[in-house]
Order: sequence, then structure tokens, then C-alpha cells
Amino acid sequence: MSVVTGTLARYFGMRFLSAMLLVFVGIFALVALLDYIEMMRRAGDIPNVSALLVAKTSLYRVPQVTERIMPFCVLIGAMSCYLNLSRRLELVVARAAGMSAWQFIAPAVIVALLFGVFATTIYNPVSATLHERSKRFEAELFGKSPSGLTSVGGSYWINQRTDEGQAIVHATGSRGQGVNLSGVTVFTFDAGGHFKARIEARAADLATGEWQLQDANVYELGVLPKNHPQYRLKTNLTPEQVRESFATPETVPFWELPTYIKIAEHAGLVAAGYRLQFQKLLAAPFLMAAMVLLATSVSLRFFRFGGVQKMVLSGVAAGFLLYVLSKVTEDLSKAELMHPVAAAWLPVLVGSLTGFIALLYQEDG
Repeated sequence: MSVVTGTLARYFGMRFLSAMLLVFVGIFALVALLDYIEMMRRAGDIPNVSALLVAKTSLYRVPQVTERIMPFCVLIGAMSCYLNLSRRLELVVARAAGMSAWQFIAPAVIVALLFGVFATTIYNPVSATLHERSKRFEAELFGKSPSGLTSVGGSYWINQRTDEGQAIVHATGSRGQGVNLSGVTVFTFDAGGHFKARIEARAADLATGEWQLQDANVYELGVLPKNHPQYRLKTNLTPEQVRESFATPETVPFWELPTYIKIAEHAGLVAAGYRLQFQKLLAAPFLMAAMVLLATSVSLRFFRFGGVQKMVLSGVAAGFLLYVLSKVTEDLSKAELMHPVAAAWLPVLVGSLTGFIALLYQEDG
């Protein structure tokens, strides 16, 4: 009996893995195609544009997008897998072989946990690195047009003080975790807080003790504007401090997040965003497992009993509500109204308990 049970467990695990990967690959291809079409539309007015560069730029952006929808791939893959097993009466055979529902759900839970570990430790660092490269390719494509770099992060601000006075730096795009900026505007003030000048530059690179502004126009009170191919602005900021201000948590690889948290704490800055991202990545494997429990709670009903459409809709609705809960807790954490640990793990706890209780009611009454 144990040999039969082990064979069936491996079979169910492989069926779930193939269904989940099929959903993930399909969504990945769809997102890549749509993003490539959108990128080609934006690059249509650029003369002599390289189709290969456009394709690389689009492809490197896709992993970070698909990383966010991995839990839904697990949910849909699990529902598809177990509904198909139920339709083909393979679950009936499994029960006849002496397996309980918990035994043929366990392989999918284990596979989902391993998939979540892979997503956190390998896929996330790769997607963050590729996203940074895509920003660099976008800068090569669009040149002075920074619109391709604003994406989700919008605009960026940083404040600095030196012995010469204060400067407020604004950028519409950021690459290299804030070390390379585009669409830069700088407002400078003297030591007494009086306005000195406004500087607009195409790009800015952080060097030791200075910002190197490219193609800068300097506007001072009572003076005609001056253009400088390269303008140097003194700064006492370090690359670590700049990265803290400009790097969004989603673009920081998992293995580097503890370092960013320590840097923020030592600098006296708010590290809630990085803490939340770190906890979310730690919770990702358990969120995948929770999605399996939710999916199986609506997928084990035999087809001859009917109501399959309602089961599918209820599973999708449960996944959507869990996503809404995760967004609410994330916003509360960013507003410092909820601890990052609670914000990251509460959706996992709610999803797991909901799926577990529903399965317990169905199987054991």
C-alpha cells in the first residue's frame, strides 16, 4: 500500500508542477508579447531603432512583472490540475487506493513551497538585475526622453546639505539604484537658506564628492541662462545613501535587502519599505502553499455532482480577495500603521486558514 501511495503522490506532484509551469509560461509569453508591442509603439518615431535592443529591453522587464503574479499561477495551476484529475475520475481511484484528500494534496503543497523558495532565492535576484539592465537599455533607446524610465516609481527626490548650502535634487528616472539619474532638476540654496539657482540637466552621475551633471542649463536670478556640457555639483552623499533614497524595494535583490535595511537604520531613515519587501519574499513560499489549499478547497468536488463553474468562480474570487488583503496590508505598512512582519504574513495566515478550514469541513465534516 505504501508503494502505491508513494507512486500516486509523485504522480499528483508532477501533474501539479506541469500545470503550474504551463500557466506560468503562458502568462510570461503573453506579458512579453504585449510589452514588446507597447515598446515598439513607443520606439516607432525613433530613427534607425534596433529591433534587437527593443526586444531585449522588453524581455528584461517581464520577469519582474511575472514575479508579482506567481501566486495566481499557483492558484490557477492547482485548480486546473485537480479539476482535471476529478473529471478523469483519478481522484476516485486515489481514494479507492486508500489515500485521503490530505495525502494527494500534500505533494502539491510541497511543490508549491519549493517553487516559492526558488522564486525568492533565485528568480527575484535575477528579475531585479534584469530590470536594472532594462532601464539602461531604455536610456539608450529614448535618449533625452525620460518617459521610459518613470514607470512605477514616478519621480524621485533627495535633499543634501554641504558647507556651500542646501540642494534639492529631483529626477524623473533612476538607474543603478540611484547612482545614475535622468531628467534632473536641482534647486540650490545658500547657507542662509536663500535661493541661488535652478539647474536642469539631461542626466547626472554620482562620483566621489560630487554630482556630474550632463548638458546642464543653469538659471540664476538676474543672470542669463548658461549651458554647461558638464556641471559639477558638490555633495557629501555616499552611494549607499543615494540608493536608500532612490532605490525602490522591488528593485533590490533578496540577498541585498538585509544590507539596505541596516544602511537605512544607521542613517536614521525609514526602512519600512525594505523590511516589508524582505518579509514578503520570506513569506512567498508559504503564500504559494496557501494558494494550493485555497485551490483544492474548491477543486475536489466530483464532476458528476455539478457546480463546477461556481467552484472555479469561488476559487478565483478567493484569490482576488487575498490579493486585495495583501495590498491593503502593504499600504498600511508603508504608512507605518502596521508592522512589516504582520503586513507580510497576515495574508498568508488568512489564506492558509481559509483553505485548511474549508478542506477540513469537506473531508472530515
